Amino acid sequence: MPGFLMNVGSTAICPHSGQVSIISSNSRVLVSGMPVATLKDTWMVTGCPFTVPSAKPQPCFKVLWLVPASRVQVDGQPVILQTSTGMCQSAEQIPQGAPIVTATQTRVSGI
Repeated sequence: MPGFLMNVGSTAICPHSGQVSIISSNSRVLVSGMPVATLKDTWMVTGCPFTVPSAKPQPCFKVLWLVPASRVQVDGQPVILQTSTGMCQSAEQIPQGAPIVTATQTRVSGI
């Protein structure tokens, strides 16, 4: 599905409103002056308040992208689009739900 490319300036949240930050391994391809986000990048979640019913803290820890761009790559890695499918995970790798992209650049799109 087409969508705008995400870069390190894009913002996303976990299903529980924790902030997603992108630590990019790409320094060569920029969009709006910031590195384009790829599948290889580290996607960390901070500030997630989620607790399971047994009152055990189980906050979102990272985002695992399942469906990146199919036709656009940077250094051999698929880029992440605004429409890409991902899953937030706890530190124990328990699925927590899909991340929500709240803002991204609007100059470059891909498939």
